[in-house]
Amino acid sequence: MSSERPIDGKTYSVKELLGGGHYSIDYYQREYRWGDKQIVELIGDLCGKFLENYQENHTRAQVRYYSCYFLGSVIISQQGGKNYIIDGQQRMTSLTLLLIHLNHLQGQAGDSGGVSIGDLIYSEQYGKKQFNIDVEERAACMEALFRGESFPPNEQSESIQNILARYEDIANELPSEVKGDVLPYFIDWLIENVHLVKITAFSDEEAYTIFETMNDRGLSLTPTEMLKGYLLAQLRNVEERNQANQIWRRWIEKLQLLNKEEDADCMKNWIRSQYAQNQRERKRDAAPRDFELIGTQFHRWIRWHSNDPNKGMNLSGESEFQKFITQEMPFYADLHLDLQRMAQEWTPECEEIFYAARTGFTLQYQAMMAPAVMGDSLDVRRLKARIVAAYIEMLLVRRWWNYKSISRSTMQYNMVLLMMAVRGKEPGELVRLLSERLKEDEKGNEGKDNLTFKANGDFALHGQNRKSVHYILARITSWLEAQTGQSNRYCEYMNWGKPRDPFEIEHIWADKHELHQDEFADKGEFDSYRNRIGGLLLLPKSFNASYGALPYADKRQHYNAQNTLARTLCDGAYERNPGLNKFLETSGLPFKPHPQFRKSDLEARQKLYIEICNRIWGVERLQEILNGAG
Repeated sequence: MSSERPIDGKTYSVKELLGGGHYSIDYYQREYRWGDKQIVELIGDLCGKFLENYQENHTRAQVRYYSCYFLGSVIISQQGGKNYIIDGQQRMTSLTLLLIHLNHLQGQAGDSGGVSIGDLIYSEQYGKKQFNIDVEERAACMEALFRGESFPPNEQSESIQNILARYEDIANELPSEVKGDVLPYFIDWLIENVHLVKITAFSDEEAYTIFETMNDRGLSLTPTEMLKGYLLAQLRNVEERNQANQIWRRWIEKLQLLNKEEDADCMKNWIRSQYAQNQRERKRDAAPRDFELIGTQFHRWIRWHSNDPNKGMNLSGESEFQKFITQEMPFYADLHLDLQRMAQEWTPECEEIFYAARTGFTLQYQAMMAPAVMGDSLDVRRLKARIVAAYIEMLLVRRWWNYKSISRSTMQYNMVLLMMAVRGKEPGELVRLLSERLKEDEKGNEGKDNLTFKANGDFALHGQNRKSVHYILARITSWLEAQTGQSNRYCEYMNWGKPRDPFEIEHIWADKHELHQDEFADKGEFDSYRNRIGGLLLLPKSFNASYGALPYADKRQHYNAQNTLARTLCDGAYERNPGLNKFLETSGLPFKPHPQFRKSDLEARQKLYIEICNRIWGVERLQEILNGAG
């Protein structure tokens, strides 16, 4: 049944859209599914566009004249005075999460000249707060985020878990260049210069008709399709053009079986890995260069530089274009797909790629693809990717351990330099080059320790690093079991596959300062020791619920039924255990049972974990990968 009111379409700023009332979402549309990739790209695009305009001598009034950014469309069905989001809730929810974080940053800065954005997040009537994106089951989670309070992710819906994870991504990824004194400028630009088209219908029927029409008919060509059109147009021979088209289409279909956007991701990774020569300079008014341009318009970049020897391209004739389509594109598409498979499914032969993927880092694949050279066998290109992946994981874990950020904005500059440094290198040269890089990081500045494990001997769990501590514990625990002849349970420890009884970080000491007052008169010192990684284990949630609050003496016996790392606290772990005892003899690692767990025991355990980290993520590991492939 058609509405008598006309469909309304209009461009709105973020301020107008989110400050213009409440939006509801029908129950069957309520899942928030954005992953880290989408959030990272959104933050990168917004901050990149803002920084293209910002200069230190500008006043806030000049932000009015900065370039605008179009964020897409939102389809609304208006019924009974309520606005129901039919399409666009992923973007609107993500914008709300970004605004909540920006609001926190303003509060931390204590700047009375900040931008008022609270009414873009929620409104309040008769003492009751209502979020502008009004979904009842999200209210408690959004309230906690707004107040800066923790909210437990366990046993929550997929949407709540994604909201919490994406909020953490925003906090980690927002670059320092838009914080501090620049923050009000960025917020002004975000709410005034970022625009969306709001299309309002006055019935669900009309709203869904609009949605289907926009998605099923008359879609603009994608960058991948535009690149194909340009490349095929260079082939005048009809038979060769048809053959090239079939090859291209076959590989695009393979990529899209993995993900509907995988073809674009592959193109970006391939072209960046082989041809990008530079990136945006690290200053606020710098223009985008190869790396950024390929990320946003790779089809145009190829057209601009198809015969530019400075970019390493040589598409000067039909034969070169044909080879580019029929040989180079399939080679790197196959490599991209292979890396994605290795990243999603643990295999002993390529475990380094899987581990690197579990860090959540998003800039690794172009670096893994960069050493590959046309004609490399599957074994050779996998070996190259494994060496690069192992290096990246080493770098990221060392940064985590030393409380350094691994956000895209922090790491992009070094990752692009890495990509260009490893381009086309053979395995032996990769090991030499990357080993030297790690050793330089270990030296730090003026000879002081920097990215080493002993540089932060007090490494501990804190409010912002639970995910990275969980990752490190999972690697330590599974590594020990693999070394002692057991199966690798890393995926289980990382809760890969949503188990019924997930593994959680367990404190060996219960949160009871009164039990340790003979060694810690101060509660703060007790807490700092209790959170050190040497006093932590990964154990099933059910174990934590049953025994976590008990004193060490009461729960120690129960550790003997858990994983090997936990069992090594007990005498029984060393009895009739040839796998463990042989490993301890050959490795020299100072494992020992701990009848009691006092301050000195925790310190000994801390040193043990550091030594294990040196074995897992030491420079020697790169050579071991190379030797093992021989």
